[in-house]
Amino acid sequence: MSEQASGPREGSLEAPTRHPIDWKGVEFWDEQALFKELERAFDICHGCRRCVSLCNAFPVLFDKVDESSTGEVDGVAHEAYWEVVDHCYLCDMCYLSKCPYVPPHPWNLDFPHLMLRAKAVRFKKQGASFRDRVLSSTDLVGSLAGIPVVAEVVNAANRSATGRRVLEATLGVHRNAPVPSYHSDTFQKRQARHRAPDAQPVATAETSGKVALFATCYGNRNHPGMNEDLVAVLEHNGIAITTVPGEKCCGMPRLELGDLDSVEKLMEHNIPKLAALVDQGWDIVIPIPSCALMFKQELPLLFPDDERVAKVQKRVFDPFEYLMLRHKGGLLRTDFSQSLGKVAYHVPCHLRVQRIGLKTRDTLKLIPGTEVEVIERCSGHNGTYAVKKEFHEASVKIGKPVVRKVEGGKVDHYSSDCPMAGEQIANGLAERGRGPEHPLSLLRQAYGL
Repeated sequence: MSEQASGPREGSLEAPTRHPIDWKGVEFWDEQALFKELERAFDICHGCRRCVSLCNAFPVLFDKVDESSTGEVDGVAHEAYWEVVDHCYLCDMCYLSKCPYVPPHPWNLDFPHLMLRAKAVRFKKQGASFRDRVLSSTDLVGSLAGIPVVAEVVNAANRSATGRRVLEATLGVHRNAPVPSYHSDTFQKRQARHRAPDAQPVATAETSGKVALFATCYGNRNHPGMNEDLVAVLEHNGIAITTVPGEKCCGMPRLELGDLDSVEKLMEHNIPKLAALVDQGWDIVIPIPSCALMFKQELPLLFPDDERVAKVQKRVFDPFEYLMLRHKGGLLRTDFSQSLGKVAYHVPCHLRVQRIGLKTRDTLKLIPGTEVEVIERCSGHNGTYAVKKEFHEASVKIGKPVVRKVEGGKVDHYSSDCPMAGEQIANGLAERGRGPEHPLSLLRQAYGL
């Protein structure tokens, strides 16, 4: 072990902080410097091992160390580091829930953003496979698969055993992994036909009462009902609503790939539109946790000197974060007409790391006759990780504790803020008849809307 890794294991008692990502600097892209930092970080992790249960990246690392000739990180070939990198899906849970050596600790360990740096260096040098480019091109795939006739064909193929075998053989998407349906009648089209009631926005100390909804790729083409439920709930509470014109992908799939140039292009498309809405007094609500995190955390760290990014960051909200702020201001309606009974509620990793508390739980607990059982474990879906042939079995193993909680809870509903995590849970249940219900759908049911 290095002197650093064998030093005192006191950790830091201060709250974790984050340093900007200097991806425009020369050293960020220096492969020799990267491997030096990877070895330093892996040595610290090897000496600690607190994160072994979080994901598969750490067990892979520790197995490599234990099987090496020295039993230490210096015995692991640098080429083997990439297997650890591949198993990191940037959930951030090690940084915010386990690691005692994150900044402001002098060891300054940021495992997720080091993995991001490694992904970026490799992408710059090698590019990405056809499968990975397709899976991260959410706008393009959604626009093609959303063509009416094409959507029917794609959805039918995804539901058939033959179609899934072909998809696995040609694209490397595991035949048993949950894949989304595509809707040609997108949320944006539905909202254009929707007649909104007149609303006179009433502000609170922290909200304007005017919401610009960033629909997200998934919420627009794959799960439009989620956004319709959100609109119904917001309108019931007298909140004025608009949509973000011409929005594109938030950039999270490209971030996970290490394609930082594409992240920048998407930022330059979305941020001016969002900043203009903020200037007009609109709050930004984003229903998918990963997309909200992109604007709340990742873009501000990638572009720390961009005033537009900082302006948007301050006005981005998770839906239930926003509703509870309205409740704090005495403006959330609680005229619920239906109880929900017992709800198993899974908290996605990218919601947990936003550090806003359990606002979805708190909102659902306002509904009379409703019990919420919180599950704070990873579902195993994690962006594109669960659908890839080589990682699917690991994703199932990661998500098993969540599945067991749902199965053993004798619940009336099970739910996750991340609809993809909900499908991952459903895919693991022994009884497949009952699907997940998004918390926004449950809230709309409780209102009787």
